[in-house]
Amino acid sequence: MLKSLRKALSIEDIRKRLLYTFAMLIVVRLGSQLPTPGVDPTFIQNFFAQQTGDAFNFFEAFTGGSFTRMSVFALSITPYITSSIIMQLLTIAIPKLEEMQKDGEDGRKKIAAITRYVTVGLALIESIAMAVGFGRQGLLEEYNFVNCAIVVCTLTAGSAFLMWIGERITEKGVGNGISIVLLINIVSRVPDDFVTLYTQFMKGKTIAKAGLAGVIILAVLLVVVVFVIILQDGERRIAVQYSKKVQGRKMVGGQSTHIPLKVNTAGVIPVIFSSSLMQTPIVIAQFLGKGKGTGIGSKILAGLNSNNWCDPENPIYSVGLVVYILLTIFFAYFYTSITFNPMEIANNMKKSGGFIPGIRPGKPTVDYLTKILNYIIFVGACGLIIVQVIPYFFNGVFGANVSFGGTSLIIIVGVVLETIKKIESQMLVRNYTGFLNNKGSNMKNSYLGY
Repeated sequence: MLKSLRKALSIEDIRKRLLYTFAMLIVVRLGSQLPTPGVDPTFIQNFFAQQTGDAFNFFEAFTGGSFTRMSVFALSITPYITSSIIMQLLTIAIPKLEEMQKDGEDGRKKIAAITRYVTVGLALIESIAMAVGFGRQGLLEEYNFVNCAIVVCTLTAGSAFLMWIGERITEKGVGNGISIVLLINIVSRVPDDFVTLYTQFMKGKTIAKAGLAGVIILAVLLVVVVFVIILQDGERRIAVQYSKKVQGRKMVGGQSTHIPLKVNTAGVIPVIFSSSLMQTPIVIAQFLGKGKGTGIGSKILAGLNSNNWCDPENPIYSVGLVVYILLTIFFAYFYTSITFNPMEIANNMKKSGGFIPGIRPGKPTVDYLTKILNYIIFVGACGLIIVQVIPYFFNGVFGANVSFGGTSLIIIVGVVLETIKKIESQMLVRNYTGFLNNKGSNMKNSYLGY
């Protein structure tokens, strides 16, 4: 990786793209420190200090600490992520959107424009809810219409500006801009988490015990990261053979290829969906001041709270972990079913004269792809569960409460790998320019120019 980065920095165009991306990320982190006008920052910090659920830790990691500081980027890019997921689901449900998606570049541009409008709408709704809901409890220095309007406009504009930065990084920088903004927010919380781990397990201990604790912490992180890399890059390749046919005086076709099916077909979406569904009742109860009693409702909320899972003193609450695992598996199958259509793949193969060796075209191919896909989805979901449960185990048994967990690690590793592949692909294009241009790899004269 370091060798690839060194080569990338030696190429002028890629170096400019990397510097542009770095400059945009500096803007993101500076904006995360700017306070929203008319807001009392101590209120929101005291409010979240009293909460026991990890739903806010999850949101805190995604916003890079902007939420508890109530900065102008307090909403971060979560409205964009939500709107993107909504549009993906609606693309399957609404035929018009499905036609747009299949309409090439123009259709994708229209869907991207709709996603932007949905993002602004969601940011507006969330900012109004925060300004009114928290404002009545003391978030605003003076609770009146003017201050509420200022907070709503500031938070909505901040979320829209982050969306714009993400798109500019995609266009003029390297990698997917939205993913990189999310990555820098999560990474910004990692130093604080390491300080927490040091204070909890190493500070005040003997050199031997502190060293052993440090080695164990680093070993666990290394094992999880390596496992996530294997999970992200793992794929099942289904061989496909194309029959020969005559076109004019030439014999064409006959080549062999494969269909790559990723082990983690749904990515991090099942974890996000299941976590959100589990934590929503807790968030609502905390906003209403409920859930701290001894009744059956409070017991159910305690079971949904991941901070109570894997606790040796209260094993009954780990039933919530079982529910979480089942939800993750369900959403893995659900999301993959709406994004991958075996029948469409089989029909396209049949039209192109392709077939899977040993499998007849048509319905047998559909059944075979469905069978393989169901197996891969289950394996990928189990991998996601392992990555996600490890932090819950150490939190419940050892009390290692940090903001980054399995979801954050999957996002970090996935975005880093994707960005490295984008950089290497751009370097590969430049290596090929010598064959296309007599002036070598000078990109100013290249027919592939960037």
